[in-house]
Amino acid sequence: MEREFWHGKKVLLTGHTGFKGGWLALWLQKLGAGVVGYALDPPDEQCLFAAADVGREMTDLRGDVRDLNAVRECLEQHQPEIVFHLAAQALVRESYALPVDTYATNVMGTVNVLEAIRHCRSVKAAIMVTTDKCYDNREWPWGYRENDPLGGHDPYSSSKGCAELVIAAYRRSYFASAANKVGIASVRAGNVIGGGDWAKHRLVPDIVKGLVEAGTFHIRNPSAVRPWQHVLEPLRGYLLLAERLCDEPNKWSQAWNFGPHPNDARPVSEVADLLIEMWGSGRWTTDADPHAVHEANSLQLDCSKARQLLAWTPQLNLKNALELTVNWYRTSTSTPEYMRAATLKQIDDYQALASLGPRTAAHPVPRAAA
Repeated sequence: MEREFWHGKKVLLTGHTGFKGGWLALWLQKLGAGVVGYALDPPDEQCLFAAADVGREMTDLRGDVRDLNAVRECLEQHQPEIVFHLAAQALVRESYALPVDTYATNVMGTVNVLEAIRHCRSVKAAIMVTTDKCYDNREWPWGYRENDPLGGHDPYSSSKGCAELVIAAYRRSYFASAANKVGIASVRAGNVIGGGDWAKHRLVPDIVKGLVEAGTFHIRNPSAVRPWQHVLEPLRGYLLLAERLCDEPNKWSQAWNFGPHPNDARPVSEVADLLIEMWGSGRWTTDADPHAVHEANSLQLDCSKARQLLAWTPQLNLKNALELTVNWYRTSTSTPEYMRAATLKQIDDYQALASLGPRTAAHPVPRAAA
């Protein structure tokens, strides 16, 4: 990223009270952007938004992306140049219990943000965040590319596939002329991990809770393979892409995958064992649940497009990513008053690593100070 590019830029970020949105909000603050956040209340006092005081140096607004008029008023009032849309119902298992809310937020929320952008003359670029689960998963042993069919077995995955169709339709209908000056891109990341995520039914938060409270945790599907990556990896891709969109909107207005190195798509059991080793104690259990809802067993991303065209490549291997994550959680339990500084330091360390280039991918990452 170019600090000069972001300094003073007006940026609107939906979903900034969430895990991924909180990390992006802090990073944009460090880059000198004028950040406006639009989101529901944070889930609890333990979350990243509260722990790292994310709202301190930004305009922190409460609002629902399902409310078109409110979204339009927000853009009209703050006149952002760049929009990052992360607000979503982001949990697969939650989507089974709340399918209507999931579709309303993930599909109509995306429609509302795009509609507001269409009527806001200040916007030059928009990054619309979906997920790797938007693909029609055939349990293939190779990664999905951006032009593979969309789909989704469960309401969450399906809603994100629908959101991708909405984004493509708006892009072709309203932002595709030769005179167009607004870049619209969708981005699909792998299973992001990092400090400050306490959501239910996510592997790393569930493990950390178990290690802190009892030393034992349960995992649902030890053999499931996912593309694990630290949250800062795809966020760097989003920032790079936003810069390109502002310069050449029509060229970069596409769908993009941002995932880990192929060999970091690992089974759940391996991630659990690594976390136990890093934590220094603990064990996991599992049992077959005949009534369990469907979850994909294998999912990988092909990110060759981002590597070749954006010169983006992952900087952290799985062990590095887990070390950063464990360091964050350990610091949060020992010195919670330090979490904003600790989180910003992890961003600093990652930026320094990324500036050295892709050959640093296997190098160790400096630990955040405790």
